[in-house]
Amino acid sequence: MTTLLINKKKYSIDVDPEMPLLWAIRDSIGLTGTKFGCGIGACGACKVLVDNVATYSCLTPVSTVIGKNITTIEGTSENLQLLQKSWEEFNVPQCGYCQPGQLITATSLLNSNKNPSDTDIDDAMSGNICRCGTYQRIKSAIQHTVELKKHR
Repeated sequence: MTTLLINKKKYSIDVDPEMPLLWAIRDSIGLTGTKFGCGIGACGACKVLVDNVATYSCLTPVSTVIGKNITTIEGTSENLQLLQKSWEEFNVPQCGYCQPGQLITATSLLNSNKNPSDTDIDDAMSGNICRCGTYQRIKSAIQHTVELKKHR
Protein backbone atom coordinates (compact mmCIF):
# COMPACT_ATOMS: atom_id res chain seq x y z
CA MET A 1 0.00 0.00 0.00
CA THR A 2 1.09 3.53 -0.79
CA THR A 3 -0.16 6.57 1.07
CA LEU A 4 -0.47 9.87 -0.76
CA LEU A 5 -1.38 13.25 0.73
CA ILE A 6 -3.74 14.89 -1.76
CA ASN A 7 -5.65 18.06 -0.99
CA LYS A 8 -4.70 17.71 2.69
CA LYS A 9 -6.26 14.24 2.90
CA LYS A 10 -4.43 10.90 3.12
CA TYR A 11 -5.27 8.21 0.58
CA SER A 12 -3.98 4.64 0.86
CA ILE A 13 -3.86 2.96 -2.53
CA ASP A 14 -2.46 -0.29 -3.88
CA VAL A 15 -0.70 0.71 -7.09
CA ASP A 16 2.53 0.03 -8.95
CA PRO A 17 5.10 2.57 -7.67
CA GLU A 18 5.89 3.50 -11.28
CA MET A 19 2.25 4.26 -12.14
CA PRO A 20 1.91 7.86 -13.33
CA LEU A 21 0.45 10.04 -10.60
CA LEU A 22 -2.30 11.10 -13.02
CA TRP A 23 -3.80 7.60 -13.11
CA ALA A 24 -3.49 7.15 -9.35
CA ILE A 25 -5.36 10.41 -8.82
CA ARG A 26 -8.06 9.73 -11.40
CA ASP A 27 -8.54 5.95 -11.37
CA SER A 28 -7.48 4.83 -7.90
CA ILE A 29 -8.62 7.83 -5.86
CA GLY A 30 -11.46 9.08 -8.06
CA LEU A 31 -10.52 12.75 -8.35
CA THR A 32 -11.25 13.40 -12.01
CA GLY A 33 -10.59 17.15 -12.29
CA THR A 34 -7.02 16.53 -13.39
CA LYS A 35 -7.16 15.72 -17.11
CA PHE A 36 -5.26 13.44 -19.47
CA GLY A 37 -4.19 15.39 -22.51
CA CYS A 38 -1.11 14.02 -24.22
CA GLY A 39 0.75 11.68 -21.87
CA ILE A 40 4.12 13.25 -22.74
CA GLY A 41 4.14 16.44 -20.65
CA ALA A 42 3.51 18.73 -23.60
CA CYS A 43 0.03 20.13 -22.97
CA GLY A 44 -0.29 20.83 -19.23
CA ALA A 45 -3.82 19.43 -18.81
CA CYS A 46 -2.53 16.99 -16.18
CA LYS A 47 -0.72 19.49 -13.96
CA VAL A 48 -1.01 19.28 -10.20
CA LEU A 49 0.94 21.01 -7.45
CA VAL A 50 3.58 18.90 -5.73
CA ASP A 51 4.89 20.86 -2.76
CA ASN A 52 3.51 23.99 -4.48
CA VAL A 53 5.33 23.36 -7.78
CA ALA A 54 3.30 22.76 -10.95
CA THR A 55 4.08 19.20 -12.02
CA TYR A 56 3.07 17.08 -15.02
CA SER A 57 1.25 14.22 -13.31
CA CYS A 58 1.31 12.13 -16.50
CA LEU A 59 5.11 11.92 -16.23
CA THR A 60 5.49 11.68 -12.46
CA PRO A 61 5.69 8.20 -10.93
CA VAL A 62 3.72 7.71 -7.72
CA SER A 63 6.94 6.63 -5.97
CA THR A 64 8.41 10.12 -6.36
CA VAL A 65 5.61 11.94 -4.53
CA ILE A 66 5.27 9.81 -1.40
CA GLY A 67 5.45 12.13 1.60
CA LYS A 68 4.84 15.23 -0.51
CA ASN A 69 1.87 17.57 -0.47
CA ILE A 70 -0.15 17.18 -3.68
CA THR A 71 -2.88 19.63 -4.66
CA THR A 72 -5.28 18.99 -7.52
CA ILE A 73 -7.88 21.32 -9.00
CA GLU A 74 -10.30 19.93 -6.39
CA GLY A 75 -8.04 21.28 -3.64
CA THR A 76 -8.15 24.75 -2.20
CA SER A 77 -5.82 27.62 -1.47
CA GLU A 78 -6.22 31.38 -1.38
CA ASN A 79 -4.53 31.85 -4.76
CA LEU A 80 -6.51 29.06 -6.40
CA GLN A 81 -9.81 30.43 -5.12
CA LEU A 82 -9.02 33.98 -6.24
CA LEU A 83 -7.90 32.74 -9.65
CA GLN A 84 -11.11 30.72 -10.06
CA LYS A 85 -13.16 33.88 -9.38
CA SER A 86 -11.09 35.84 -11.89
CA TRP A 87 -11.47 33.03 -14.42
CA GLU A 88 -15.24 33.38 -14.12
CA GLU A 89 -15.15 37.18 -14.25
CA PHE A 90 -13.04 37.17 -17.42
CA ASN A 91 -14.96 34.29 -19.04
CA VAL A 92 -11.74 32.36 -19.54
CA PRO A 93 -13.02 28.84 -20.24
CA GLN A 94 -14.53 27.85 -23.53
CA CYS A 95 -14.40 24.06 -23.77
CA GLY A 96 -12.76 24.00 -20.32
CA TYR A 97 -10.62 20.91 -20.85
CA CYS A 98 -7.28 22.65 -20.22
CA GLN A 99 -8.53 24.81 -17.38
CA PRO A 100 -7.53 22.61 -14.41
CA GLY A 101 -3.92 22.62 -15.63
CA GLN A 102 -4.04 26.33 -16.44
CA LEU A 103 -5.38 27.17 -12.98
CA ILE A 104 -2.86 24.93 -11.23
CA THR A 105 0.01 26.52 -13.17
CA ALA A 106 -1.25 30.04 -12.41
CA THR A 107 -1.57 29.07 -8.74
CA SER A 108 2.02 27.85 -8.71
CA LEU A 109 3.13 31.13 -10.29
CA LEU A 110 1.34 33.26 -7.69
CA ASN A 111 2.58 31.04 -4.86
CA SER A 112 6.16 31.86 -5.88
CA ASN A 113 5.77 35.37 -7.31
CA LYS A 114 3.35 37.84 -5.74
CA ASN A 115 3.74 40.41 -8.53
CA PRO A 116 4.61 38.66 -11.81
CA SER A 117 5.43 40.70 -14.89
CA ASP A 118 3.84 39.95 -18.26
CA THR A 119 6.98 38.02 -19.16
CA ASP A 120 6.79 36.04 -15.91
CA ILE A 121 3.19 35.11 -16.71
CA ASP A 122 4.03 34.16 -20.30
CA ASP A 123 6.98 32.04 -19.17
CA ALA A 124 5.04 30.27 -16.42
CA MET A 125 2.04 29.53 -18.62
CA SER A 126 4.02 28.46 -21.69
CA GLY A 127 3.77 24.77 -20.79
CA ASN A 128 -0.01 24.81 -21.08
CA ILE A 129 -1.87 24.47 -24.36
CA CYS A 130 -5.36 25.90 -24.85
CA ARG A 131 -6.93 24.62 -28.06
CA CYS A 132 -9.57 27.35 -27.83
CA GLY A 133 -6.93 30.09 -27.76
CA THR A 134 -8.01 31.88 -24.57
CA TYR A 135 -4.44 32.88 -23.71
CA GLN A 136 -5.15 36.63 -23.47
CA ARG A 137 -8.12 36.04 -21.15
CA ILE A 138 -5.98 33.71 -19.01
CA LYS A 139 -3.30 36.38 -18.75
CA SER A 140 -5.88 39.07 -17.93
CA ALA A 141 -7.41 36.89 -15.21
CA ILE A 142 -3.97 36.32 -13.65
CA GLN A 143 -3.21 40.06 -13.76
CA HIS A 144 -6.61 40.78 -12.19
CA THR A 145 -5.91 38.31 -9.39
CA VAL A 146 -2.58 40.02 -8.67
CA GLU A 147 -4.43 43.36 -8.37
CA LEU A 148 -7.07 41.82 -6.10
CA LYS A 149 -4.37 40.52 -3.78
CA LYS A 150 -2.72 43.95 -3.58
CA HIS A 151 -5.93 45.42 -2.16
CA ARG A 152 -6.49 42.75 0.50
